[in-house]
Amino acid sequence: MTEILAEAAHAPGQPSDQLAKLARMADQIAEFFQTYPEAEAVDAIADHINQFWTRRMREDFRTGFQDDASALSPLVRQARTKVRVAAAG
Repeated sequence: MTEILAEAAHAPGQPSDQLAKLARMADQIAEFFQTYPEAEAVDAIADHINQFWTRRMREDFRTGFQDDASALSPLVRQARTKVRVAAAG
């Protein structure tokens, strides 16, 4: 029964709990910068993520929404492409 519930919680098209948290955090950052001109907002969102998120968070964010970024707001979708790749080591 637990396996069935776990599978239902991760239905196709639905981000995992961790990805949902990252999306929510990124959207909160985007809310702060939404009054900026679009290009500035996108750069500021990516810059904030690059400065304050851990390497693991950035990597999960970049790869977790690579195939389907529909859970992200439009500004965050654009900023995701500017989030730096996590350096090895």
